Amino acid sequence: MPIEGRDVLRRAITGQWKLSAGGAVLAASHQTGEALVPVVVGVVIDQAVSGGDGRALVTWIAVLALVFAGLSTSYRFSARAAEKAAELAAHELRLALTGRVLEHRAGAEMGRLPGELVSIATADAKRVGAVNVALSAGAAALAGLLAGGVALLLVSVPLGLLVLLGVPPLLALAHLLGKPLERRSGAEQERAAKASGVAADLIAGLRVLKGMGAERAAVDRYRATSRDALTATVRAARAQAWHDGGMLILTGVFIAIVALVGGRLAAQGDISVGQLVAAVGLAQFLLTPLSILAWANGELAQGRASAARIASVLSSPPAVAGGEDDLPPDVRGGIALKEVSYGLLRDVSVEVAPGELLGVVTIDPAVATSLLKVLGRAADPESGVVELDGVPLSSIEPGQVRRAIVVAEHDADLFEGTLLENVGAAAEPGAAWPAMEAAAADQVAAALPYGTQTPLTERGLSLSGGQRQRVALARALAAAPPVLILHDPTTAVDAATEARIARGIRTAREGRTTIMVVTSPALLAGADRVIFVDGDGRITHGTHAELVHDHETYRAAVLT
Repeated sequence: MPIEGRDVLRRAITGQWKLSAGGAVLAASHQTGEALVPVVVGVVIDQAVSGGDGRALVTWIAVLALVFAGLSTSYRFSARAAEKAAELAAHELRLALTGRVLEHRAGAEMGRLPGELVSIATADAKRVGAVNVALSAGAAALAGLLAGGVALLLVSVPLGLLVLLGVPPLLALAHLLGKPLERRSGAEQERAAKASGVAADLIAGLRVLKGMGAERAAVDRYRATSRDALTATVRAARAQAWHDGGMLILTGVFIAIVALVGGRLAAQGDISVGQLVAAVGLAQFLLTPLSILAWANGELAQGRASAARIASVLSSPPAVAGGEDDLPPDVRGGIALKEVSYGLLRDVSVEVAPGELLGVVTIDPAVATSLLKVLGRAADPESGVVELDGVPLSSIEPGQVRRAIVVAEHDADLFEGTLLENVGAAAEPGAAWPAMEAAAADQVAAALPYGTQTPLTERGLSLSGGQRQRVALARALAAAPPVLILHDPTTAVDAATEARIARGIRTAREGRTTIMVVTSPALLAGADRVIFVDGDGRITHGTHAELVHDHETYRAAVLT
């Protein structure tokens, strides 16, 4: 069942209902206390000031002080409860979004840049969480309006009825005013997230862009995206201004009518001087809850828009279906592709023996990408089947597949932490250092000021491109999965280091299945067998030496 925006809002509210309800009750107490202030002042004038009763004056001033102490305390604790509810709700939404993005079946990232997902998990989650504050404040404002209306009823029935009967249509108009803001707020968040995603994407590939001389194209792309985001932000700000201005006019007219009616009643002698002061004070007080309602309505409109964006991620269709079969108890690592079609792959049939070190060369990088997706079960074939030890991958739960088959992407990211933590986080005990030696990452450690304990910055940007590749390769080797698929792991290292890595991979992966999707002659020379996929999808088998000697297209692909 697809998740909708209202489901996200309901989850954010009901998940923190105790805090929200407590905050609303305390905030209502604050607003009720605020409504009592002009009433008490009116009583002071009628019973103490007009009659010159000093004892009554002291008594009512003490009552007024108690009212202020109560409303001040209730405001402080209501704000604390509402803010806590908002932060906890936003935190739970971030956890849900993170869980969906990291789910083994994937799919949430389809059509979205990483920066866009980050924006949804931060800005949108915060806006939805803030709905708890808006609801608490809105409930308090309604309580204030009710208290003010009842107080005005005690002063004058016409004034009280005017407030109690005038608030519902005012709220209906406020809801209508919030509709354009909701629509444009959603567009604003979407375009801002897009701009954030493009910026993060360009920064991550800055070195490549500079190497290609594509800085101007990158700037033009970001300028266009940023301009779209600016346009959406201006439209949302304009909608916010119309909403706030409209609410200000409505509330101002409403309060003016209340004050006008109260003044006429006082002039006719239907209410006393103290009651007039109370009525005027209550009319002025009504501006606060009405302003709070206007603010809460705007927050709810923006919260609904953000909830819809969060729902779109949470309800994203999975890239692959689940599976009911289990992996074999002892995975041998035999891989078979039987007439597999996916992307640019067409009717590909390949068998990889358990423990084999296989090289795969493709002319088109998109073919390599398609192959990596079906082997790692990031996607299921459109037709055909991929098997692991005779069991179709499509029948196995994706999480189990990825414990048996690890795809080490070409652009694998490193994380904040020490060099050793990056390599050994998923490693078997004692496997980290041998894996580093196999990947020539021990040279990286030797070049760093604190060796393996040197802290790395986010994404490993404190290292060079070649150093990052060697550390990422060491991490993949240290995991020691039954099947390891490597995609161009040495494109940024020198020839001598690449030859050492080729020997290291063979040693480290002895007895385990390894598939290298590469064009490196050094790595291919160390493979047991190489398959070459040409531009028409035809497959040629052989050793690297045989293919270099006999196949002109292969020779051009790996030696030029």
